[in-house]
Amino acid sequence: MVEIEVANRSGAELDVGAAAELIRTVLHDEGIDEGELGFQLVPPDEIRELKRDHLGIDEETDALAFPIDGREPVPDGLPRQLGDVVLCPQVVGEAWRAPLVHAVLHLVGYDHGAEMEARERTHA
Repeated sequence: MVEIEVANRSGAELDVGAAAELIRTVLHDEGIDEGELGFQLVPPDEIRELKRDHLGIDEETDALAFPIDGREPVPDGLPRQLGDVVLCPQVVGEAWRAPLVHAVLHLVGYDHGAEMEARERTHA
């Protein structure tokens, strides 16, 4: 099973159980059933800072992905570290599912384009 470590620093409510289920479904559909993933809920100023520091764009965004290169061998008995997904509930509001799917697909290696859009449609 994919273990999801949740941290909510956003001060906002979000159905974390439903979000974790969606994350696991997307990962399963991409062939990943084992590993660990961080799921961070952050306020607008923090996601803006992350986007500025890591992408060079100074603006709020809905979600970001910070993948860990999964090609490195994992010693026996240790779970594969998949990376982190960061979501801003204040930016996404009730429409959090599509940005979360988008970020998880980035986490597993998809870039923007037709292939990613097709994968996103399967989870719409």
